[in-house]
Amino acid sequence: MYISARERLVLEILLSKNEEITVKDLADEMDVSVRTIHRDLKGVEDTLKEYDLNLVKKSGVGIQIIGEQARVEELKLILFNLSYNEYTPDERQTMILCTLLESTEPVKLIALANELNVTIATISNDLTKLESRLKQFDLSLIRKRGYGVEVTGTETAKRRAMSSIIANHLDEVEFLSLVRENIQRKSAQQTDSISERLLGLVEKKKLLIVEKVIEEINEELPYAIADSAYIGLVVHLALAMERILQGENINIDQAYLESLQAAPEYKIAEKIIDKLMKVFNVQIPIAEVGYITMHLQGAKLRHDKEYLIEESSFQVAIKTKSLIQFVEEQLNYDLTNNVSLFQGLMAHLKPALYRIKQNMGITNPLLPKIKEDYADLFVIVKEAVEKIFADLSVPDEEIGYLVMHFGSALLGGRETENLKALIICSSGIGTSKMLATRLQQEIPEIKQLKNISLFELNQIDIEDSDLIISTINLPDFSKGYIVVSPILTKEEIEKVRQYIRERTHINNLNKGVPLSTAQTPDFGDSKQTIEKMQSIYQYSKVISLVLRGFRVMESAASDKVDELLEKACTFLYEQGVIGDVELVVKALLEREKLGGLGIPGTKLVLFHSRSEYVLQPSFTIHSLEQPMAVKGMDQTEMEAHSLLLLLSPEQFSSQGLEALSFISSLIIENEQSVSLFESNNEKAISSYMAAKFEQFFDEKLTEMRRL
Repeated sequence: MYISARERLVLEILLSKNEEITVKDLADEMDVSVRTIHRDLKGVEDTLKEYDLNLVKKSGVGIQIIGEQARVEELKLILFNLSYNEYTPDERQTMILCTLLESTEPVKLIALANELNVTIATISNDLTKLESRLKQFDLSLIRKRGYGVEVTGTETAKRRAMSSIIANHLDEVEFLSLVRENIQRKSAQQTDSISERLLGLVEKKKLLIVEKVIEEINEELPYAIADSAYIGLVVHLALAMERILQGENINIDQAYLESLQAAPEYKIAEKIIDKLMKVFNVQIPIAEVGYITMHLQGAKLRHDKEYLIEESSFQVAIKTKSLIQFVEEQLNYDLTNNVSLFQGLMAHLKPALYRIKQNMGITNPLLPKIKEDYADLFVIVKEAVEKIFADLSVPDEEIGYLVMHFGSALLGGRETENLKALIICSSGIGTSKMLATRLQQEIPEIKQLKNISLFELNQIDIEDSDLIISTINLPDFSKGYIVVSPILTKEEIEKVRQYIRERTHINNLNKGVPLSTAQTPDFGDSKQTIEKMQSIYQYSKVISLVLRGFRVMESAASDKVDELLEKACTFLYEQGVIGDVELVVKALLEREKLGGLGIPGTKLVLFHSRSEYVLQPSFTIHSLEQPMAVKGMDQTEMEAHSLLLLLSPEQFSSQGLEALSFISSLIIENEQSVSLFESNNEKAISSYMAAKFEQFFDEKLTEMRRL
């Protein structure tokens, strides 16, 4: 069966719709004229007849494929398996780009034309369009008569372009199936499909080896890696190995490499390189260790519990608060008190800002849909980002993810009842939260929602869930599930409702079991209850210790930081909070050397540390008799009138760290909170923290009840 590239596109679009689409909309989507679509529809109808399907045309409404679902699925499969003799312009340009990026010498236009079965003029036109795409990666296209065409630029830029091509064009499930080695071969003739060509950039065997190494190392990481970042890391490393074996090495600034060597991820990157050197029996330059370190730092899963007392988090928190306040003012909608929004944005922004600064790039397959469904919100968030991160060029892909966080917060939640749902989502926590919120809002029958990553699927008991909803297809998955987009369209909502109705009917039929076979009701897991009680105990213990030990004290005039800290720590030593004044002061001063501690836009400096010599958590404020010159977190010089001291034991529960992190966020919550902490009014600050901690504790209880 021969189907032209345009006819295939028309079929794919129509088969993806559950409702009519106008010929004009179809033409706009394909970027062709209405006349061209009408011309192609004849061939489309001929193809449909072979599968007993009809193209129904309703005047003033649109066109739609109608027929038995089994026949529709059969056609989809045929299209999926088809060996293409003709490519769409986008596919053709991607094929050309792959060839040029792989080649170590100029490629003749005639060779490209023959390979793709088009004219030299078509190839030349494609190359013109590719030039702008290459500029995004700092690459150039050299075209000379008699010489051919080649891509020039650094090895780093070439690898970034390769990774981007794979991320944008290769189906995620197909990639995952490949690296898990359970790919289902589509057709013996499919060697010229676009996906096969993309995967040609990396040999399958190398992908499998690299994926295995990352899987082993993943367990040693102090944080989880998001699925999309996991895939990106595997692709990056497989590309790196392919290029290294071809003699193409990467360069890195020596000073920057030395700064990376201090990061905890560097040691893990060294282990990855060590394993790869042994497997491939090749020497790998130290620069590669630096780049893997960068990828690991940019791949952190966006944890809900990102502790502000850690390293650079406070600086990000300030920007996050500003971002929320800007959007809140534009929408005239209270977002400042939404702890979940703050935590989600904060944890997303940390690796995102790192990626942007290192020009690592990111893809967001949901971007067109986000721009369409949240057009106004996208404009507001983009304006907020441009104002608050004025020194950075933040791509729309990142803004799209931020919009999803705000979209989730604005949608809100509604109390639901009855069903347990499992959400499988691989595009990141913002996507998961948006889908969960939409489901809660639209389908009140769902009581409990649990988000898991694709890689966790084999590690949990899925039988406990009434409903499994995924944003991607799940290869070789035996249990029934529904595929929806994170945006959750009207058609998909109805699809979920229909599924629930069917499941409810089946469950009702199954309720009539004989008494003799009835099982003892499940009263729950005592271990889970113990864990919840332990968490409650940890939260309440830390909150009570902090509130009980909170003080605002006057400090004698001194321009020496070590003397001020020594006095503050001596008081805490007398209270039994710390075990060694000198060593805690030393730890605080060491932390100061890592970067400024002054909170920008305030008269506050926040000294903080986790030390084995801190015996219990503590937060105190020390009013300075004379203002002290300090370096701010934004590296500017500023004056501090109050010294805030936040201390934590080195080995401390996650609940304890979360509670102390909450104090940090309270300080910069809004202008009123900043003024309150600057006031040095012990009673007022203590009352404020107590009220906020009570709210925090209530939220934690609510979260645990939902588990």
